[in-house]
Amino acid sequence: MKSGSPTLPSLKAPKVLDQLRERIRFFHYSLRTEEAYVYWARAFIRFHGVRQPATMGGPEVEAFRTWLANARGVAASTHRQALSALLFLYGKVLGHDLPWMQDMGRPRVPRRLPVVLGAAEVARLFAALAHNTTLHLLAQLLYGTGMRITEALQLRVKDVEFDRGAFIVRQGKGGKDRVVMLPATLVEPLRAQLAAARELWLDDRHRGRGGVFMPDALDRKYPRADQSWVWFWVFPQATHATDPRSGVVRRHHLYDQTFQRAFKLAVAAAGIHKPATPHTLRHSFATHLLQAGYDIRTVQELLGHSDVSTTMIYTHVLRLGGAVRSPLDALPGTESAGRPAPYWAATLGSAHAPLASAPAA
Repeated sequence: MKSGSPTLPSLKAPKVLDQLRERIRFFHYSLRTEEAYVYWARAFIRFHGVRQPATMGGPEVEAFRTWLANARGVAASTHRQALSALLFLYGKVLGHDLPWMQDMGRPRVPRRLPVVLGAAEVARLFAALAHNTTLHLLAQLLYGTGMRITEALQLRVKDVEFDRGAFIVRQGKGGKDRVVMLPATLVEPLRAQLAAARELWLDDRHRGRGGVFMPDALDRKYPRADQSWVWFWVFPQATHATDPRSGVVRRHHLYDQTFQRAFKLAVAAAGIHKPATPHTLRHSFATHLLQAGYDIRTVQELLGHSDVSTTMIYTHVLRLGGAVRSPLDALPGTESAGRPAPYWAATLGSAHAPLASAPAA
């Protein structure tokens, strides 16, 4: 390594993209981050005619960024991700000093109002997923707890605490743990899901299959923990898969793409004309809690936001329409006696009751 990163161990891989993977794993970055960084590094190399990154610098990076913005028209968040990947490549893999890169401006990601569903829309969405008990439960879990989809899919048996009425979300965004409520409505469906998961776990043990993935090399500290029931997935995949990093054949948790595809179909079937995604259930959770009178600090903790300003975006949703009366409603002869109530006033009902009565974490 060059003087830019003297504390990092020497790289063993001969090829630059393999070196990039090696360094990402050294820093314990997620598989998705690894895939994204390798993708952008490869695109950068191909853009410049398969030249070695070590022979290039600021002008080549700027030319690539200009191409992304003008020719590809990528979003600002995508542009920033590509720049982060190249910054990591040059700083952590090639060990170059990066004054030219530090001086580069980063595209500003616009903050947009989140898409939020009304309670009636949430109920219709659940009804459209009712034919699949696992995906139905997962959708209810996302709305009932505010978890991100990856957090829900990565739940282990040990993270469900029926006695406390809580879930322990491990290593959420930013590597933080937090506690969220376990809605009373989901207790029995969740017990049934765990019973089905246990059948898969018993079958794996009977057939001598590999255990589940263990974080932070815990499989070396506790050699048989990966095969124990407490570490098994709450939402296991029905089939086995090969771990892309270790090559071990084991049971993975349910793939997020599986739920995303089913969710998209359910949105259409429910007649919801909004660009809703699974993350919309998290937005709806936060908005509906604030509408129910919970304070923003409580909602911040439940969502796992480091900064309350991130949570404040939902207050903007609440102010849609606000207390300002449209001049149209003040015109003489206008039939309306006043502006209509906000959309949530009519939709918040019994479907929201489990959340309103749930204790804050």
